[in-house]
Amino acid sequence: MAKIKVTPCKLAGMFVIEPQVFGDSRGYFMETYNQRDMAEAGLNMVFVQDNQSMSKQGVLRGLHYQIRHPQGKLVRVLRGEVFDVGVDLRPDSPTYEQWHGELLSAENKKQLYIPEGFAHGFYVLSVEAEFCYKCTDFYHPGDEGGIRWDDPEIAVKWPLLEGVPVLLSEKDRKQPFFRELKQI
Repeated sequence: MAKIKVTPCKLAGMFVIEPQVFGDSRGYFMETYNQRDMAEAGLNMVFVQDNQSMSKQGVLRGLHYQIRHPQGKLVRVLRGEVFDVGVDLRPDSPTYEQWHGELLSAENKKQLYIPEGFAHGFYVLSVEAEFCYKCTDFYHPGDEGGIRWDDPEIAVKWPLLEGVPVLLSEKDRKQPFFRELKQI
């Protein structure tokens, strides 16, 4: 019996995954990943690396991808709340250059699967957020790519908090616009 609910997003290959939560007055229990349940839902990816980060309110990380070693990512929030985004960069896809965003929080316990060939980013809405994700390939430092978070061609509608500056890494401040990319 599957303990997850899998809902396809508007972008091919991207899914919202909601685990079944068993709770009582003591707290709760849930399976955050079960290979058999994922396979029954048609998701047969193999994960090789887990990552975790903590970010403060207003931090925007992304939009990142790997060029020759694309990573699929199963992302979730352990503490706090983020707006998580995937952008389809697969030129042969019917949803090429389109994005999907999802509110992920410790409270709603939703997860998002972002397939290989997508750029990924998130914006922190809570005071702090702990974010974790499973990857289908290892991180390759020399294989990084990125797109500006505010690229007008992609036009992600980030739910920016009024009066809170967007906090970017130096790398993300210098990301190219989508039209400037020569190779994805």
